[in-house]
Amino acid sequence: AGDREFVPRAFGWVIECFEGRRPGYQAIDLRYHDLKHTMQGTLCLMRLLQGRSRTQAVPPVSQKWFELALLAILFHDTGYLRQRADTTGTGAKYTAIHVGRSAVFAREYLTPRGFTEADTNAIENMIRCTGVAVELRYLPFQGEVERLLGCALGTADLLGQMAAPDYVDKLAELFEEFAEAARAGGAKAARFAAYTSAEELRRRTPGFWENYVWPRLNQDFQGLYRFLNDPLPDGPNPYLQAIERNIARIRAELAG
Repeated sequence: AGDREFVPRAFGWVIECFEGRRPGYQAIDLRYHDLKHTMQGTLCLMRLLQGRSRTQAVPPVSQKWFELALLAILFHDTGYLRQRADTTGTGAKYTAIHVGRSAVFAREYLTPRGFTEADTNAIENMIRCTGVAVELRYLPFQGEVERLLGCALGTADLLGQMAAPDYVDKLAELFEEFAEAARAGGAKAARFAAYTSAEELRRRTPGFWENYVWPRLNQDFQGLYRFLNDPLPDGPNPYLQAIERNIARIRAELAG
């Protein structure tokens, strides 16, 4: 009974934006936070929500909430896009503030397409769950399902990229984005200056996984990654297995 055109329409919107066909905006010019990165997170989120639906977990996610969650993950990195008049550097200079910019971009894009203020508020809250330093308790969630989907979005954003087969190889590109963000300055950019080289970013990645990502997945994000187990409910988790392989590869290369 759902709108069978919604998913291809939503994908068309974000592809239009990333390819530079959004009036007033350039195409994405980042090599790490590109369209592929967005698609990795989107696929992970859809698999997670499918797994959760199969277990008949409560509260259920309605068609409307599914659609809003899909839009949130698709638009969660649109804050890296530059306007046509912005001719200096790349979108990486917005790294420290891209989450807020993404929320604003999504609201401005979706409101003329019939989405209500409640809809765009929900999408904004979900997008903000992808912020590294965000404290979920301060986000004005409009209900339990919205909070749940925000946690699912944060989970998918982290797992989708860290489980990618080329994650380790792309850390050098991520460092270049961090370096530009540090050069751009601003109150929120100082933490990116802590990485002095791509090698240092690589060296610190296992600790990032163990000391930040893993606790966040289990505590802040409610352990929703378990819905990615295959088979459900107690089978192995292909995303966690892939991340463990990537971390093991980094450790082996550092040791060698």
